[in-house]
Amino acid sequence: MLSSYRQIFAAPGSLAFSATGLVSRLPISMVGVGVVTMFSELRGSYGLAGAVTAVLALASAGIGPQVSRLVDRYGQRRVVRPATAVSVLGSALLLLAAWRGWPAWTYFPCAVAMGALGSTGPLVRARWAHLYRNDQAKLHTAYALEAVVDEIVFIVGPILSICLATSFFPEAGVLLATLFGAVGVALFTAQRSTEPPPHPVARASGGSVLRVPGLRVLIATFVAIGMIFSSVEVVTVAYAREQGHGSAASLVLAVYALGSGVAGVVVGVLHPSGPAARRFRNGVGLMAVTLTPLSLVAAWCTGTVGLVAAGATLFLSGMAISPTMITATGLTERLVPAAQLTEGMSWTTTGIAIGVAGGSYLAGSVVDAAGVAAGYRVPLAAGVFALLLAAAGGRWLRTESPAAAPAPAAVAP
Repeated sequence: MLSSYRQIFAAPGSLAFSATGLVSRLPISMVGVGVVTMFSELRGSYGLAGAVTAVLALASAGIGPQVSRLVDRYGQRRVVRPATAVSVLGSALLLLAAWRGWPAWTYFPCAVAMGALGSTGPLVRARWAHLYRNDQAKLHTAYALEAVVDEIVFIVGPILSICLATSFFPEAGVLLATLFGAVGVALFTAQRSTEPPPHPVARASGGSVLRVPGLRVLIATFVAIGMIFSSVEVVTVAYAREQGHGSAASLVLAVYALGSGVAGVVVGVLHPSGPAARRFRNGVGLMAVTLTPLSLVAAWCTGTVGLVAAGATLFLSGMAISPTMITATGLTERLVPAAQLTEGMSWTTTGIAIGVAGGSYLAGSVVDAAGVAAGYRVPLAAGVFALLLAAAGGRWLRTESPAAAPAPAAVAP
C-alpha cells in the first residue's frame, strides 16, 4: 500500500510542497470552530458566532476564485503572499475587537479581510497536476493523498482550536490559526522549483471557467456539502457543551475526519473503476444516508454515551467524504483547461465555502431557537439536497471537456 504513495514523492520537491501545504491549510479547520468557540464563550450566542463564520466563508467564496484567477495568470508566489498579508491583518483586528469587547458590527469587516487567505488546497493540487498530468495513476494517488491531508487537517485543527480556547483563553484558537496561515504560506510559496508556470496569454484570451456545465454541477453540489460540514461542526460544539463536555467536541469532530482519512488512504491505493460521475453520486448519497441517526442520538442520548454515539455515527458518515472529494478533484482536472486549473479547483472550494456560510448561520440559528436535536436536521437536509443535485447533473459530469485538448504553452511573466 505504502509503495504507491512513495512513488509520487520521487519528484524532487514534492514532499516539501505537500508538507508545507498541510501547515498552510490548518486555518481552514481551525478558524470556523475557533470563531464559534470564541464568541460563544465571550458573548454567549451561537447565532452571532454563526453569522461571523458565515461572513468569513462568504468572503472566502468571493475572493478565493479571484485570487486563483490571478495565480493562473501571474504565479502562486506573486499573488498568494500579499493576499495572506491582508488576511493576517483582518484576523489580528478580529482578535483585538473580541478581546476589547468592541461592538458586534466591527467583527464583520474583519471577517471579510480574513477571507483573503482562502485555501491552499487548490494550489497544492495544481502542483501535483503539473508534475503528473501524463501519469493518471500517480495523479489519482496524489489527489488521494491530499484528501487524506485534508482530513489530517480536520482532525488536528479542531482539537487544537477548541482545546486552546477552552483551556487558556477564548481567542487562542483563532490566534494559532493565524500563525499557521502566515508561516505555512511563507514556507509553501518558498518552494519555487515545483510551482506551476503561469499562463498569462492563455488566461487573458480564455473565457470564464464557469462556462463548463460539469463544473457548475460540482460547485452547486459542493455548496450543499459545505452546509453539511459547517452545520455538523456548529451543532456538535453545541451538543458537547449541552452535555457538560465542551472540549470533547474536538474529539467527536476528529473522529468524523478520521473516518474520511481512513477511506481516503484505501481509495488512493485501490484506484476504483467505473464512471466517475456515478461514483460521485454514490458517495454523496452515502454521505446523506449516514447522517440520519444524528438527530435521534441528540434527542435520546445524554452524557458520554451520547457523545460516543455521535462520534460513531460521524465516523461512518466521514468514510464517504474522501472518496467523494477525490472523485470530484479528478472530474475537475478533466473538465477544465489546464491553464485554468487552479481557478477551477478554487471554484469547487468556493462552493464549499458558500455552503459553510449558510450552514453555520442556519445551524446556529436553529440550535438557538429549537435545540440541538433540531440542529442536526440541518446537515441531513443538506445531504439530501446534495444527492438531488448530483443525480440531476450527472449527465454533464459525463460530457467530454476542453481539458482533453492539449494545454497551451506557458509564457513567462
